[in-house]
Amino acid sequence: QAELRNSQLEKEALRAAQAGLAAAKQNAEVALQHLLRVTTSSRASIRQLLSGAESLQLIADLLKSIDRISEVSEDGQ
Repeated sequence: QAELRNSQLEKEALRAAQAGLAAAKQNAEVALQHLLRVTTSSRASIRQLLSGAESLQLIADLLKSIDRISEVSEDGQ
């Protein structure tokens, strides 16, 4: 009887371990999907930031040009 009880306990422990492993696997899959979404979103944000920085640089260059043009105009008058 003791051996039967031990076998039953081992069987229950194995089932619990399998259930825990399945839950861990499912959690890992959910985490992976979330990580992939965050990565995609981060890349899009970085592209937007770079585009914005390029636009700001263009505006700064235009403002410098306007400054130079107005200096030349003042010197020419």
